[in-house]
Amino acid sequence: MTAVVAESLTKRFGDVLAVDDLSFTLQPGTVTGFLGPNGAGKTTTLRMLLGLTAPTSGRSLVLGKPYTTLDRPALSVGAVLEATDFHPGRSGRDHLRILCRTVDLPDSRADEVLKIVELQTAAARRVKGYSLGMRQRLGLAGALLGDPELLILDEPANGLDPEGVRWLRDFLRAFASTGRTVLISSHALAEVAQTVDQVLIITHGRFVVESSLHELTSRVGGSVRVRTSKPEELKEALHREQLEASSDQQTLVVRGANTDRVGEIAFNAGVPILELVAEGSSLEEIFLDLTSELSS
Repeated sequence: MTAVVAESLTKRFGDVLAVDDLSFTLQPGTVTGFLGPNGAGKTTTLRMLLGLTAPTSGRSLVLGKPYTTLDRPALSVGAVLEATDFHPGRSGRDHLRILCRTVDLPDSRADEVLKIVELQTAAARRVKGYSLGMRQRLGLAGALLGDPELLILDEPANGLDPEGVRWLRDFLRAFASTGRTVLISSHALAEVAQTVDQVLIITHGRFVVESSLHELTSRVGGSVRVRTSKPEELKEALHREQLEASSDQQTLVVRGANTDRVGEIAFNAGVPILELVAEGSSLEEIFLDLTSELSS
């Protein structure tokens, strides 16, 4: 069963078109990064998936049904849209026990998820004394109470220290490896690149691209680094083929071509190659390039 299906999701707030005809699917066993600048429509889209905001048009299915028609949805879907929805005077354990009772789970489940997110030593402390990173972990613990098939997380790495970010990455990969699905909205692009299988990039409520991470980094904005003993001759040969290259002594960086093409041009020009390496752009470079193109 497809984990999430969005079909032409559109949302208007008065004259503002917040989300414009978004369609995508998420398959079980995957981690998807949902990316876009502030105001792109990411949170509105997540709220529509979770039945918190009604779409102006279009629809979404979660585990084969509209979220609002799921039987005991908290046992199927775990979501964290904000890490601030806590009573400051309650302990982390009491917060989770109250959530357990609202969905008919035993109190013991609270301690189980506190251990999963490594907050067991802070379980008895009041939430008002928690750091932002600890609140993020507590929010994730609440999302895990029902042992869900799908996790939807908005900026889950916000406030985490480097050790916490690594822990989150390992946890999400392990979660997906059991056949479950993760959708994370994030601005931490470098971290997303180490975590996700695919990316959905939007700006102004519209899709820029939907792609696997591997395909995206391979086809968008990559470059080839080539080292030769005759850099000027190679540069001239590339120019004849409408390719530009920046140079640093014996090394050229060529954009818009793969290694096969650069190697063929060098061979035909009789230029010796000492090194030829493909370099994909970082996810952050791709994100900025694509969103700036659509905004211009």
